[in-house]
Amino acid sequence: MYIKKIQLENYRNYKSLELELSDELNIFVGNNAQGKTNILEALFVGGFGKSFRTSKDQDLVMHDQLYAKISLEAVREETDQYIDIRLTHKKKKEIRVNNYYLNRLSDLIGRLNIIIFSPEDLRLIKEGPSDRRKFIDRELSHISPKYCHQLIDYSRLLKQRNQLLKDNFSNPLPYESVEIWDEQLAEKGTHIILSRNTFIKKLDTLSRLMHRRLTNGKEDLEINYICNIKTQNLQDYDTIYKEFKKLLKKQFNSDSRRGFTSVGPHRDDIGLFIDKIDIRHFGSQGQQRTAALSMKLSEIEIVKGETGENPILLLDDVMSELDPSRQNDLIRSLRHIQTIITVTEINSLIDQYLDHARIYHVAEGTVKLESKSGGS
Repeated sequence: MYIKKIQLENYRNYKSLELELSDELNIFVGNNAQGKTNILEALFVGGFGKSFRTSKDQDLVMHDQLYAKISLEAVREETDQYIDIRLTHKKKKEIRVNNYYLNRLSDLIGRLNIIIFSPEDLRLIKEGPSDRRKFIDRELSHISPKYCHQLIDYSRLLKQRNQLLKDNFSNPLPYESVEIWDEQLAEKGTHIILSRNTFIKKLDTLSRLMHRRLTNGKEDLEINYICNIKTQNLQDYDTIYKEFKKLLKKQFNSDSRRGFTSVGPHRDDIGLFIDKIDIRHFGSQGQQRTAALSMKLSEIEIVKGETGENPILLLDDVMSELDPSRQNDLIRSLRHIQTIITVTEINSLIDQYLDHARIYHVAEGTVKLESKSGGS
C-alpha cells in the first residue's frame, strides 16, 4: 500500500499543490511554519477524514477561500484507489472514493492504513489516560472498521446516558428508566474491551521484543491493559457484559449525583513498566521515549499482520526528538514501507538512505523537488 499522488487546493497555506510520491522514503525539508506538517496532515485527513491537529474543518480551509480540496491517488493490492475530500466552512464535508460518495465518515476508515508518529507520541507515556485511550482507539480503527463503528456507537450511547443523568440531576430517575441504555452501553462496551484486550496483548509481545533490540537487551518492557471493568476473564463476552451491567447499576446513584457515567471502557488505561517500574510516573525521559518508539514500531507489524500490507507511515518532526542512535534504529526499521518525513535539516546520519528518497524543500507554501531517485 502506498500513495502515488497528492493534490491540494486552498488547503491551509497551499493554494494549489500537486506532488508525486516515492513508494519508499519521502523527506520534506524546511524551517518551521513553512507548510511541511500541512502536507502530512492532508494525507492523514485522506485516510481518516479528519485532522490530527484540529477538530474544526474550517481550520483546514485557506483564509478568504470558500472551500479546500484534498485528492489522493493510492495503490492497494495492486489496484488504484482515488480519494477526494471537499471541506467548507459551513457544510458537512464531502468524501468520495473512486467517485462514489460515502454517507458516513467511518466508511472511509480502513481504505488507507496510515500511521502518524509525532513528538506528541513520544510524550504519550507521561501524558494522561485519555491520550493513551486515543492511541488505542486510533490504532485499532486502522485495522478494524468494525471497531470504529462500535466505538462511535458506544460514544453516542454514553453521551445520551450522561445527558439523561444531567437533565435529572435535581430529581434523580429510578434505575429502571436507564436500564435499557445500560444494556446497549454494556453490549457495545464489551466488544470494545474484547478488542482492546487482544490488541494490547499483541502490542505487549511485539513491543517487548522491539524494546530489547533498541536497548541491546538491557531493559524489559511490559505493557498491560488496565480495564475499568474488573474481571479475571477479559476474553469472555458474557463475563464482561454481566460485570459491566452490574457496575453500572451499582454506581447509578453516585453517577446521578455527579452527572456522568463513572464505569466503562471510556475510563481505561495502559500500564507500562520497565523492569517492573511504572514508567508513566517514575521512568526517565529517555525510557519513556524509547518505550513509545517501541510501541509505534510494533504498531506497524500489527497493522501488517492484520491487513497483509505495510501501512503508510507519517513522521512529523520526530527526528529532532530522538538521539542519533534512535534515529538510526527508526530509519533502519522502515525499509519497504512508504514513509513521509518532515525535518528542518537533512541529517548526515541518514545519508545512506537518501539514494532511495525523494527530497522536497518547503518554503512559504511552495514545494520544490530536489531529487527524484528511487521509488516508483
